[in-house]
Amino acid sequence: MSDEEEYTSEEEEVVEETHEQKPAARSEDAGDPEFIKRQDQKRSDLDDQLKDYINEWRKQRAKEEDELKKLKEKQAKRKVTRAEEEQRMAQRKKEEEERRVREVEEKKQREIEEKRQRLEEAEKKRQAMLQAMKDKDKKGPNFTIQKKEGALGLSPNAIERNKTKEQLEEEKKISLSFRIKPLSIDGLGEAKLREKATELWELIVKLETEKYDLEERQKRQDYDLKELKERQKQQLRHKALKKGLDPEALTGKYPPKIQVASKYERRVDTRSYDDKKKLFEGGLELYNKEVMEKNWNEKKDQFGGRQKTRLPKWFGERPGKKAGDPDTPEGEEDVKADEEAEDEDEAEVEEVVEEEEEEVEEEEEEEEEEEE
Repeated sequence: MSDEEEYTSEEEEVVEETHEQKPAARSEDAGDPEFIKRQDQKRSDLDDQLKDYINEWRKQRAKEEDELKKLKEKQAKRKVTRAEEEQRMAQRKKEEEERRVREVEEKKQREIEEKRQRLEEAEKKRQAMLQAMKDKDKKGPNFTIQKKEGALGLSPNAIERNKTKEQLEEEKKISLSFRIKPLSIDGLGEAKLREKATELWELIVKLETEKYDLEERQKRQDYDLKELKERQKQQLRHKALKKGLDPEALTGKYPPKIQVASKYERRVDTRSYDDKKKLFEGGLELYNKEVMEKNWNEKKDQFGGRQKTRLPKWFGERPGKKAGDPDTPEGEEDVKADEEAEDEDEAEVEEVVEEEEEEVEEEEEEEEEEEE
């Protein structure tokens, strides 16, 4: 139902209400002309108000419909522009994705080409090396120690071990692509096919020969390395024995530990690290001899510089004289006193030397026990 039909139905309802009120008014004031005139005036005023209201409402409605129409047109235009922008954005993303994929493919192709060139150069060097090894006589060790080169100081073998499975497969394909030449036998006759088969057979024999030579060379290298390691062990054993160590002390991964202090000693060790290290190089007896000689000289100097005491000279009868003994001549008592003092000094020195020798022997026994 349209807006105009709604308006007419509303007008009909208002008119019906006025018509229903008229019979009641007529029944009361049917004969009063003034009343009738006033009623007619009210009806006319009410009709005018209704018409103004309806017209104003229609204008407002038309204005709203115009605005709604404009909004719908604007929305449709916006949808079109948004669709165009999305299409342009999708096209740009597609172009960027295609460019990125193209760059990745170009980079991959460049890397493959570089790898191919490197492998071709390595193959040429290998062939030249094999040819040179065949030409010259083998003298001396048949192996060389390669220097560490490349990233992080890694050798080529270490770099090869660190490669992934995909990288190895790719390098294998590239290497086989120029090692295995394509077999073109289309359109060849019987004689040409025989020549081709003969050529392939000679190539197989050549490759098998190279393979056998390399295997034998590897076996020889393994034997030489084993022999060198055994020689090194023998040299280290002799070196350890010269230093007074265990024969297997230097053959391990780490050098032997140096004993710098004894857990039984309670005194401060003032020896330097070099002195302690030299103790285990076979110089312990010499060191003990030097210490004893030094102590002997110190004690001797100390004894020689002491103050000598003389016995007091007795007047009259000497002590310990028995009845009937002759008198002691003048000066003989001093000589006897000096001889007795010297004998006592020699006895004291001998006791000191014996004590020092006992101390040295005890120290040697303790060190032997610690070593055991």
